[in-house]
Amino acid sequence: MPTILCLENRIESVREQLYQAYLDSVEYSELVKISQELDQLLNQLDSLKRR
Repeated sequence: MPTILCLENRIESVREQLYQAYLDSVEYSELVKISQELDQLLNQLDSLKRR
């Protein structure tokens, strides 16, 4: 299982990816895909922090 620091770094990377995709006007389906990945990572982080 990833560490909190590792997850936080990955979350920041995916956030930047999502923002860049938005700026580049990529297709909606791609934005949703990236957003779902970010949601999963945030849920994992929340789970780890609640332990």
